[in-house]
Amino acid sequence: MHHSALLNVMIAAARKAARSLKRDFGEVENLQVSLKGPANFVSAADRRAEETIYAELSKARPGYGFLGEEGGVRAGDDKTHRWIVDPLDGTTNFLHGIPQFAISIALEREGAIVAGLVYNPANEELFIAEKGKGAFLNDRRIRVAGRKQLREAVLACGLAHIGHGDHEVVKRETGAMLGQVAGLRRLGASALDLAWVAAGRFDGYWERSLSPWDIAAGIILVREAGGFVSDCEGADQMLDKGAIVAGNETISKDIVKVLKSA
Repeated sequence: MHHSALLNVMIAAARKAARSLKRDFGEVENLQVSLKGPANFVSAADRRAEETIYAELSKARPGYGFLGEEGGVRAGDDKTHRWIVDPLDGTTNFLHGIPQFAISIALEREGAIVAGLVYNPANEELFIAEKGKGAFLNDRRIRVAGRKQLREAVLACGLAHIGHGDHEVVKRETGAMLGQVAGLRRLGASALDLAWVAAGRFDGYWERSLSPWDIAAGIILVREAGGFVSDCEGADQMLDKGAIVAGNETISKDIVKVLKSA
């Protein structure tokens, strides 16, 4: 498949960072038995991956701004373009040797996401999308699932954990959803949850307490796969509010209705 110059830049950066992540992921399993644990090792892997991605993107598109989970905001001379990057989404999974993690890269142009990539190095699944050109998994076109009723739907969601998220809101929302759907799943990597919605594996997804780098690439993947994305109130404030709902048009609207009722 022929990729645009922009996607080639993003793919090259992700694949370069993935080489070290793959090595590090192999090492994590060896560290599980140590009392100290692999947390410091994984933090270093996270930072190393982000620096690799930053270096590659900056070389190809000098002047673009950069927002990364590890390094925060790095201003560029070009104020109309900004990369939004999570070098390792699903850190807790990575830390525990669970192969459900991803590199996430999005490009924002004048406030709108125009390209996105989510790459899981553990199983070589590369999800890409560019505005107006569709969404793809390993160069195969993907579409959101067509189910129209929540009772037939399997949804991904986020769960609060120690020190993160509003536990009471999560209890109310998941409690309200349990009686409406065929199943709930928590896989622990929001970028992949959105990519899986785009690929039709999940019928929908919602989560709160997120950062822009968690969801930026996934937003365009879902939209280019024919899906709908909003915040939990049904508005277009996902990056500002750190909350997201995704699915096909019917399922996403029904998720929002259940969340509002909760």
